[in-house]
Amino acid sequence: MTPVLLEAKGVTKQIGGLTALKGVDLAVHEDEILGLVGPNGAGKTTLLNIISGVVPATSGTVTFRGEVITGLKPFAICRKGISQTFQIALSFPHLSALESVTASALFGNDEKKSLSDATHEAENHLEFVGFPLEKTGTPVRNLNVVELKRVQLARALASRPSLLLMDELTTGLNPTESNEAVGLIREIRKQGISILIIEHVMRVIMGVSDRIVVLDRGEKIAEGRPYEVANNQRVIDTYLGDMDAF
Repeated sequence: MTPVLLEAKGVTKQIGGLTALKGVDLAVHEDEILGLVGPNGAGKTTLLNIISGVVPATSGTVTFRGEVITGLKPFAICRKGISQTFQIALSFPHLSALESVTASALFGNDEKKSLSDATHEAENHLEFVGFPLEKTGTPVRNLNVVELKRVQLARALASRPSLLLMDELTTGLNPTESNEAVGLIREIRKQGISILIIEHVMRVIMGVSDRIVVLDRGEKIAEGRPYEVANNQRVIDTYLGDMDAF
Protein backbone atom coordinates (compact mmCIF):
# COMPACT_ATOMS: atom_id res chain seq x y z
CA MET A 1 0.00 0.00 0.00
CA THR A 2 1.18 3.54 -0.74
CA PRO A 3 2.40 5.82 2.09
CA VAL A 4 -0.09 7.50 4.42
CA LEU A 5 -0.96 11.03 3.31
CA LEU A 6 -3.40 11.97 6.05
CA GLU A 7 -4.10 10.35 9.40
CA ALA A 8 -6.79 11.13 11.96
CA LYS A 9 -6.34 9.65 15.42
CA GLY A 10 -8.93 9.59 18.18
CA VAL A 11 -10.95 12.42 16.65
CA THR A 12 -13.82 13.36 18.97
CA LYS A 13 -16.33 16.18 18.60
CA GLN A 14 -18.75 17.24 21.30
CA ILE A 15 -21.56 19.60 20.31
CA GLY A 16 -23.33 20.56 23.50
CA GLY A 17 -24.48 17.27 25.00
CA LEU A 18 -24.16 15.45 21.67
CA THR A 19 -21.14 13.37 20.73
CA ALA A 20 -20.91 13.85 16.97
CA LEU A 21 -17.65 11.86 16.72
CA LYS A 22 -16.12 9.50 19.24
CA GLY A 23 -12.47 8.48 18.93
CA VAL A 24 -12.43 8.06 15.16
CA ASP A 25 -9.24 6.77 13.52
CA LEU A 26 -8.84 7.11 9.76
CA ALA A 27 -6.00 7.14 7.24
CA VAL A 28 -5.90 8.21 3.60
CA HIS A 29 -3.00 6.91 1.52
CA GLU A 30 -1.35 8.58 -1.42
CA ASP A 31 -3.08 7.87 -4.73
CA GLU A 32 -6.13 6.48 -2.93
CA ILE A 33 -9.88 7.07 -3.06
CA LEU A 34 -11.29 6.43 0.41
CA GLY A 35 -15.07 6.30 0.72
CA LEU A 36 -16.80 7.48 3.89
CA VAL A 37 -20.37 6.24 4.39
CA GLY A 38 -22.97 5.87 7.11
CA PRO A 39 -26.52 6.87 8.07
CA ASN A 40 -27.55 10.52 8.31
CA GLY A 41 -26.13 11.97 11.50
CA ALA A 42 -23.24 9.50 11.60
CA GLY A 43 -20.67 12.32 11.74
CA LYS A 44 -19.29 12.10 8.21
CA THR A 45 -19.47 15.78 7.31
CA THR A 46 -18.27 16.76 10.78
CA LEU A 47 -15.16 14.65 10.24
CA LEU A 48 -14.43 16.30 6.89
CA ASN A 49 -14.95 19.73 8.43
CA ILE A 50 -12.51 18.92 11.23
CA ILE A 51 -9.89 17.75 8.74
CA SER A 52 -10.25 20.96 6.70
CA GLY A 53 -10.31 23.17 9.80
CA VAL A 54 -13.86 24.43 9.31
CA VAL A 55 -14.77 23.21 12.81
CA PRO A 56 -12.40 22.36 15.69
CA ALA A 57 -12.08 18.91 17.19
CA THR A 58 -12.81 18.49 20.88
CA SER A 59 -9.90 16.05 21.07
CA GLY A 60 -7.72 13.94 18.81
CA THR A 61 -5.23 14.88 16.11
CA VAL A 62 -5.10 15.16 12.33
CA THR A 63 -1.72 14.76 10.63
CA PHE A 64 -1.02 15.62 6.99
CA ARG A 65 2.26 14.62 5.39
CA GLY A 66 3.64 13.98 8.87
CA GLU A 67 2.67 17.42 10.20
CA VAL A 68 -0.03 17.93 12.83
CA ILE A 69 -2.59 20.32 11.34
CA THR A 70 -5.13 20.17 14.18
CA GLY A 71 -6.17 23.70 15.13
CA LEU A 72 -4.93 25.41 11.98
CA LYS A 73 -7.24 27.83 10.16
CA PRO A 74 -8.99 26.55 7.02
CA PHE A 75 -6.97 28.81 4.70
CA ALA A 76 -3.71 27.49 6.17
CA ILE A 77 -4.82 23.87 5.75
CA CYS A 78 -5.90 24.60 2.18
CA ARG A 79 -2.50 26.05 1.35
CA LYS A 80 -0.85 22.93 2.73
CA GLY A 81 -2.71 20.89 0.11
CA ILE A 82 -6.17 19.94 1.40
CA SER A 83 -9.25 21.26 -0.42
CA GLN A 84 -12.93 20.56 0.22
CA THR A 85 -16.23 20.63 -1.61
CA PHE A 86 -19.46 21.01 0.35
CA GLN A 87 -23.02 19.69 0.22
CA ILE A 88 -24.33 23.23 -0.29
CA ALA A 89 -22.53 24.38 -3.40
CA LEU A 90 -23.52 28.08 -3.43
CA SER A 91 -20.67 30.40 -2.43
CA PHE A 92 -19.43 33.79 -3.64
CA PRO A 93 -22.91 34.22 -5.19
CA HIS A 94 -22.19 37.63 -6.74
CA LEU A 95 -18.99 36.52 -8.48
CA SER A 96 -19.06 34.96 -11.91
CA ALA A 97 -18.14 31.29 -12.25
CA LEU A 98 -14.76 32.28 -13.68
CA GLU A 99 -14.06 34.87 -10.99
CA SER A 100 -14.91 32.36 -8.26
CA VAL A 101 -12.42 29.80 -9.55
CA THR A 102 -9.82 32.49 -10.29
CA ALA A 103 -9.93 33.58 -6.64
CA SER A 104 -9.02 30.05 -5.61
CA ALA A 105 -6.19 29.88 -8.13
CA LEU A 106 -4.83 33.16 -6.73
CA PHE A 107 -5.20 32.56 -3.00
CA GLY A 108 -5.67 28.80 -2.49
CA ASN A 109 -1.96 28.00 -2.41
CA ASP A 110 1.37 29.73 -1.83
CA GLU A 111 2.32 29.96 -5.49
CA LYS A 112 2.70 33.53 -6.72
CA LYS A 113 1.00 34.22 -10.03
CA SER A 114 -0.49 37.05 -12.03
CA LEU A 115 -4.21 37.63 -12.40
CA SER A 116 -3.89 36.70 -16.07
CA ASP A 117 -2.23 33.38 -15.25
CA ALA A 118 -4.78 32.63 -12.53
CA THR A 119 -7.65 33.38 -14.90
CA HIS A 120 -6.19 31.08 -17.55
CA GLU A 121 -5.74 28.35 -14.94
CA ALA A 122 -9.36 28.82 -13.81
CA GLU A 123 -10.58 28.45 -17.40
CA ASN A 124 -8.70 25.17 -17.69
CA HIS A 125 -10.21 23.82 -14.48
CA LEU A 126 -13.73 24.79 -15.55
CA GLU A 127 -13.21 23.06 -18.87
CA PHE A 128 -11.81 19.97 -17.12
CA VAL A 129 -14.89 19.56 -14.89
CA GLY A 130 -17.25 19.99 -17.83
CA PHE A 131 -18.62 23.42 -17.00
CA PRO A 132 -20.34 25.08 -20.00
CA LEU A 133 -17.78 27.63 -21.12
CA GLU A 134 -20.44 29.99 -22.45
CA LYS A 135 -21.53 30.48 -18.83
CA THR A 136 -18.17 31.35 -17.29
CA GLY A 137 -19.29 34.97 -16.97
CA THR A 138 -22.60 34.05 -15.31
CA PRO A 139 -22.99 34.96 -11.61
CA VAL A 140 -22.83 31.88 -9.41
CA ARG A 141 -26.26 32.70 -7.94
CA ASN A 142 -27.84 32.18 -11.39
CA LEU A 143 -26.41 28.68 -12.01
CA ASN A 144 -28.32 25.41 -11.68
CA VAL A 145 -27.37 22.61 -9.28
CA VAL A 146 -25.16 20.72 -11.74
CA GLU A 147 -23.32 23.89 -12.75
CA LEU A 148 -22.84 24.89 -9.11
CA LYS A 149 -21.34 21.49 -8.33
CA ARG A 150 -18.92 21.84 -11.23
CA VAL A 151 -17.85 25.36 -10.24
CA GLN A 152 -17.27 24.22 -6.68
CA LEU A 153 -15.16 21.29 -7.85
CA ALA A 154 -13.17 23.51 -10.23
CA ARG A 155 -12.56 25.95 -7.38
CA ALA A 156 -11.32 23.13 -5.14
CA LEU A 157 -8.96 21.88 -7.85
CA ALA A 158 -7.67 25.38 -8.54
CA SER A 159 -6.00 25.42 -5.12
CA ARG A 160 -3.88 22.49 -6.39
CA PRO A 161 -4.60 20.04 -3.57
CA SER A 162 -2.85 16.78 -2.79
CA LEU A 163 -6.00 15.65 -0.95
CA LEU A 164 -9.54 16.48 -2.03
CA LEU A 165 -12.40 16.14 0.46
CA MET A 166 -15.66 15.62 -1.44
CA ASP A 167 -19.02 15.84 0.34
CA GLU A 168 -21.84 14.24 -1.68
CA LEU A 169 -20.81 15.41 -5.12
CA THR A 170 -23.68 13.52 -6.81
CA THR A 171 -26.50 14.87 -4.60
CA GLY A 172 -29.16 16.38 -6.85
CA LEU A 173 -27.76 14.78 -9.99
CA ASN A 174 -29.65 12.39 -12.26
CA PRO A 175 -28.15 8.96 -13.13
CA THR A 176 -26.45 10.22 -16.28
CA GLU A 177 -24.89 13.15 -14.42
CA SER A 178 -23.86 10.81 -11.59
CA ASN A 179 -22.06 8.57 -14.08
CA GLU A 180 -20.26 11.60 -15.47
CA ALA A 181 -19.25 12.53 -11.92
CA VAL A 182 -17.80 9.06 -11.36
CA GLY A 183 -15.68 9.43 -14.49
CA LEU A 184 -14.53 12.84 -13.28
CA ILE A 185 -13.53 11.46 -9.87
CA ARG A 186 -11.37 8.86 -11.57
CA GLU A 187 -9.75 11.48 -13.79
CA ILE A 188 -8.94 13.59 -10.73
CA ARG A 189 -7.16 10.64 -9.13
CA LYS A 190 -5.12 10.20 -12.32
CA GLN A 191 -3.73 13.70 -11.68
CA GLY A 192 -2.14 12.39 -8.47
CA ILE A 193 -4.81 13.74 -6.12
CA SER A 194 -5.99 11.50 -3.30
CA ILE A 195 -9.70 11.69 -2.46
CA LEU A 196 -11.77 11.25 0.70
CA ILE A 197 -15.37 11.12 -0.46
CA ILE A 198 -18.75 11.06 1.30
CA GLU A 199 -21.48 9.63 -0.87
CA HIS A 200 -24.96 8.18 -0.25
CA VAL A 201 -25.36 6.63 -3.70
CA MET A 202 -23.93 3.18 -3.04
CA ARG A 203 -23.22 2.25 -6.66
CA VAL A 204 -21.07 5.39 -6.85
CA ILE A 205 -19.12 4.82 -3.64
CA MET A 206 -18.65 1.12 -4.36
CA GLY A 207 -17.55 1.87 -7.90
CA VAL A 208 -14.84 4.44 -7.18
CA SER A 209 -13.46 3.62 -3.72
CA ASP A 210 -10.33 1.61 -3.03
CA ARG A 211 -11.37 1.29 0.61
CA ILE A 212 -14.44 2.32 2.59
CA VAL A 213 -14.86 3.50 6.18
CA VAL A 214 -18.30 3.23 7.78
CA LEU A 215 -19.44 5.54 10.58
CA ASP A 216 -22.50 5.10 12.78
CA ARG A 217 -23.48 7.47 15.58
CA GLY A 218 -20.05 9.03 15.54
CA GLU A 219 -18.06 5.80 15.73
CA LYS A 220 -16.21 3.80 13.11
CA ILE A 221 -17.91 0.42 12.80
CA ALA A 222 -16.15 -1.02 9.75
CA GLU A 223 -13.29 -0.48 7.33
CA GLY A 224 -12.06 -2.42 4.33
CA ARG A 225 -12.34 -3.06 0.62
CA PRO A 226 -15.77 -2.35 -0.89
CA TYR A 227 -16.71 -6.04 -1.09
CA GLU A 228 -15.63 -6.57 2.53
CA VAL A 229 -17.74 -3.68 3.77
CA ALA A 230 -20.71 -4.71 1.62
CA ASN A 231 -20.68 -8.14 3.26
CA ASN A 232 -20.08 -6.96 6.83
CA GLN A 233 -23.16 -7.98 8.79
CA ARG A 234 -23.00 -5.03 11.16
CA VAL A 235 -22.86 -2.63 8.21
CA ILE A 236 -25.78 -4.39 6.55
CA ASP A 237 -27.85 -4.24 9.74
CA THR A 238 -26.94 -0.63 10.49
CA TYR A 239 -26.84 1.02 7.10
CA LEU A 240 -27.13 -0.99 3.90
CA GLY A 241 -30.09 -3.24 4.62
CA ASP A 242 -30.73 -5.65 1.78
CA MET A 243 -27.67 -5.49 -0.49
CA ASP A 244 -29.74 -7.00 -3.29
CA ALA A 245 -31.26 -3.53 -3.63
CA PHE A 246 -27.95 -2.10 -4.88
